[in-house]
Amino acid sequence: MTRKWRTLKCCTFRLNTRIRFLRQQIRCGRQVKESECGSRMTIACNTMRLATALRRWVSLGFVIAGWTLGLSPALAQQYVDYPQNLGKVQPFQLSGVPKWATLDMDLRERTESQTSINYQSGNAQVYDLTRVRGGLEVRPLKWLTGYIQFQDTHALGLPLEFVAGNMRDSFDARQAYLELHVSKLKIFAGRQELKYGDERLVGISDWTNNSRTWDGFLARIGDKNRLDLFSTSVVDVNPTSLDKHGDGLTFHGAVGTIETWVPHTTIQPFVYVKAFPSVTGQQGIKGSETAVTPGAEITGRLFGWFDYNALGALQRGSYSNESIHASVGYIKAGYSALRVPWKPRLRAEYDFASGNSGRDPKRMGTFDQQYPSNHNAFGLTDLFGFQNIKQDRINLDLNPARHLTLLIQQEWLNVASVHDNVYSGPAGVVIAPPAGGFLSDTLGREFDAAGKYVFHDYWVVNAGVGHFSPGGLMTQNGHGAPLTIGYLSLTYRFKVNGSK
Repeated sequence: MTRKWRTLKCCTFRLNTRIRFLRQQIRCGRQVKESECGSRMTIACNTMRLATALRRWVSLGFVIAGWTLGLSPALAQQYVDYPQNLGKVQPFQLSGVPKWATLDMDLRERTESQTSINYQSGNAQVYDLTRVRGGLEVRPLKWLTGYIQFQDTHALGLPLEFVAGNMRDSFDARQAYLELHVSKLKIFAGRQELKYGDERLVGISDWTNNSRTWDGFLARIGDKNRLDLFSTSVVDVNPTSLDKHGDGLTFHGAVGTIETWVPHTTIQPFVYVKAFPSVTGQQGIKGSETAVTPGAEITGRLFGWFDYNALGALQRGSYSNESIHASVGYIKAGYSALRVPWKPRLRAEYDFASGNSGRDPKRMGTFDQQYPSNHNAFGLTDLFGFQNIKQDRINLDLNPARHLTLLIQQEWLNVASVHDNVYSGPAGVVIAPPAGGFLSDTLGREFDAAGKYVFHDYWVVNAGVGHFSPGGLMTQNGHGAPLTIGYLSLTYRFKVNGSK
């Protein structure tokens, strides 16, 4: 972006200089022969007119470019709902590294404090989540790339009984794949990441200490407009032994990405298929699962100051002896005041994921959330998953400084059906409903405040606090302890290439 601005400024400066020079020649007159004077003056005048016209067009282009291009960084600097690494990867060169290889490292440490783990009042814990990742990319041929990555994660200071499955994984292979690329076709085979759109249905869940990968195959056709076809199985993390996936490939999909049809808009139609050989239905009957989830996600902006993101999907199929009829959706809309100090962006959001009505034992109405990145999907405390839930949220993003972003938000949370379970972020059952259903549908409300600062382009500091106030449903079912969580994290990434 900086290079584009400099080029535009340089062109304008040169035109202005040329115009001043021509004007001076016309006013003062050059020492030329009588016969040449008229023709040279005519050429000079015509040149001046042309240069003036060019200057006006370039100036207009400069303004338009400034309006169009200048908006992108401002929007990109916003504190997005799902915090990604904003810092750059610091490059190094080392003579001992071959030109066909690249080494990379990803280091993260996050200190967390919770006041009531597992909804137990007084069960406060302070602990450190450490993550070390190292990778090696090799490029033996123009059409072939290989990549392998290890990770080592720990939850220091947290009693083992409270350590979640996504917190600890002692030295294991996180990624290992081959990439074949010819023209606009890429094929990935092996252990790899999958993430699409806002990662609300398929993502790596990078906020968790381990994050998610898949074993399988992915074919990508195209560039800005492309189609992904994959057949995979999610990798189960085992803290003390090698991570591996279950028997067979159980998660398949087709995802289109359209970036050029509508200006400033990305459209992603998708179809996901889950196929598990053995599940147990609501009536205790064992069988198989085939769940098909078609839908679409759209993200874009209008007029530079209005941004939006929406997703809608249906879910059909069979679960043991039950038929699946579920749905999910969300819509977000935000307004950015880019010319106001701190560039505030006010955003509103509504989320819905269907739950089981309980009226028909052979009908499954609970939406299967697939494999989402659920951090901050329903508040910073990350208590709930994208199943049987409704949410109203409003948030305010601020940019007090170039590398500093702040977030303030409020959520109101309810279940979609009082006859279905309350589900956690990993889709586990938190509270099962009594025979007649819950007396209240109110899960509670949450207030969050967070910030992110990028130091010297490469060091990313995250800090935040979230407070969840339980509602009637939680307090009436033995989960009435309020929860406050605070965190402070530091992330640093670098890569090493051979000397040129």
